[in-house]
Amino acid sequence: MIDKPKLNMTAIVLAGQRDGEDALALHAGASCKAFVEIDGKPMLSRVLATLSASPGIETILLSGPSEDKIQDQREISNLIQSGEISWLPPQASPSTSAYEALRMLPPGERVLLTTADHPLLTVDIIDDFCTRGAELDADLVIGFARFSLVQKAFPEMKKTVLRFSDGEFCGCNLFGFLTPASRDAANFWRRTESQRKNPFRVIGSLGWINVLKYLIGALTLDDALDALSAKLGLRVRAVVLPFADAAVDVDSIADYQAVQERYRKRRDISPR
Repeated sequence: MIDKPKLNMTAIVLAGQRDGEDALALHAGASCKAFVEIDGKPMLSRVLATLSASPGIETILLSGPSEDKIQDQREISNLIQSGEISWLPPQASPSTSAYEALRMLPPGERVLLTTADHPLLTVDIIDDFCTRGAELDADLVIGFARFSLVQKAFPEMKKTVLRFSDGEFCGCNLFGFLTPASRDAANFWRRTESQRKNPFRVIGSLGWINVLKYLIGALTLDDALDALSAKLGLRVRAVVLPFADAAVDVDSIADYQAVQERYRKRRDISPR
C-alpha cells in the first residue's frame, strides 16, 4: 500500500476584530468575535487546539486579535508567551492580515490559512484537505463543500452559495498556499474582499464571458478556477470536502445559535 502524500504546513489563523461594535460579540458577552464562547470555550481556542492536534501542521501563526484583547485570555496568552504559537497584530482587513502574515514566512513554506470563527473545524477536516491538496497539481488549493450537504446538516443557516453547472458549493475558509507563486493570490483577495458575499461580482472579476456562463448555468467550478488561474498566473484547484461542518463560520447570532445546538447534540449522543 502506497502512503498518500502529506503536506507539512504552517497554519495562519486570522482572528482580527471588526471596526466598531460586533453584534455577535455583544450578544455573547465577549470582548471580540474570536473569543465568543461555543459550548464554554472561545472559538479561537477551539481552532488552535484542533490545529495543534493535526499531524500535518508544524507551526501556527496567529494574526490578531489585538494585544489588549489577548491579555484577557490567559490560555491563548500563555501559548504565545511560551512560543507554542506566534502572534502578529491584525491589519485593517482579513485579506491584508493574510498578506502580511504570508510575508513573514519563507517563500517556500507551505501554508494552511483559516479563520478563528471556524469552531467546528476538526482534525479529520484538516487532514482530508491537506492530504488531497497534496495530490493536486496546484499552487493554491481552496476548500469547498457541497451546499446540499451543508443544507441538510444546517437547514436554517444562511450561506453564500456558488451555483455552477456541476453543483452548488459553499466556501470553507480553508486555503492551501503550496508554492512561492501562490502568495500572489493574497493581492487578488485584497481587491475582491469587499465583494466576497456577492458571487456575481466575484465571478465578474474573472471576465464577462464567465459572468454570462454563470448566469445561464454553464460554468463549472473547475471552469471558474481555470479562469482564476489564468488571471493570477497560478494553478488554482478545489478540494471538495465531504464534511458539512467544514463550511460553517460563525458570522452572525443565528450561526452562533446553530453551532451551539450542534455541540449540544454532540454531547447528547456521546457515550457517558
